[in-house]
Amino acid sequence: MIKNLSYYLHCFDNLRRDRKNGGAPHKPILLISLIQLFELHRIDSNEIFVTPEIVGMFQSIWNKLVKSEHHMSFALPFYFMKSEPFWKLIPNQGCEKWVAAKSAMRTFSNLNIAVKCVEIDFELYQLLKEKSNRDVLIAFLLNAYFSISEKSYKFEQADDIFSIVSKDIIEGSAENYEKTIKMLEKNLDKESFEEEIFVRSSIFKREVIKLYDNTCCITGLRVDTTINASLLDACHIIPFSVSHNDTITNGLSLCPNMHRAFDRGLISIDENYRVAVSNKFNEPKKSVYSIDQFKGSQILLPENVKHYPSQQNFEWHRKQYGF
Repeated sequence: MIKNLSYYLHCFDNLRRDRKNGGAPHKPILLISLIQLFELHRIDSNEIFVTPEIVGMFQSIWNKLVKSEHHMSFALPFYFMKSEPFWKLIPNQGCEKWVAAKSAMRTFSNLNIAVKCVEIDFELYQLLKEKSNRDVLIAFLLNAYFSISEKSYKFEQADDIFSIVSKDIIEGSAENYEKTIKMLEKNLDKESFEEEIFVRSSIFKREVIKLYDNTCCITGLRVDTTINASLLDACHIIPFSVSHNDTITNGLSLCPNMHRAFDRGLISIDENYRVAVSNKFNEPKKSVYSIDQFKGSQILLPENVKHYPSQQNFEWHRKQYGF
């Protein structure tokens, strides 16, 4: 069988989905999201990972196109698309049996833990690299499942999807952000709330590391890569579980060892933005990897004073760990 454009139009026209309430829109929405991420050059292989971009795009397109009473869930189509001939789930090592259990893969958190990625047909990937093919496929999906022509559908930029959340994180107050999170938790079901937090947490990580110029604010470690990989973490000063605060002043850019030291109270930051080291642990003084060598060191700070980490948050951290 030749896997050309006609073949995939046939596949898209015969998606296996629940027919109740006019037919489940989940798979068509996921495919439209995928095509638009190719349009934005956010995907460059036939491996499709669970990223904030694809989850956010799915949410945005769902809110725009779905008018029925169907429940929005990213996990369902990402997993159950495996029944289509062009979609192959790749489990994380040791999660093969878990992924095979349909009931276990209905939640976003389980999906994100157990599934490494999806491999789409290489032939489909090659087709999606061409704009003319993307236009044909997306026009077909819009017309077949939502009775909307491509011309009447406004293309959604991925950056626009995150603009409101990014603004809240960079410019918003901790108080307002906490209110927003509590409101979302109250109004959304567990699954939708998990997806919302995943997107917001990813934006927090991206913006914090960006403000610190991809540099650990304590050690000065900075590694640029040509692949999508980072040796830095965005660390919450007050844990999100306590503060519900993803605003930029509750974040630090740290390498993994400093992140763990901070989270465990082995180090903190004093009122002058200098590193404080706990006296409750010992380490070899001569080690080039010792934490104690950074005691009293000034941390790297963002260029803009309004983005400085909050001293109020540092005070909470120092009290929490007895500094």
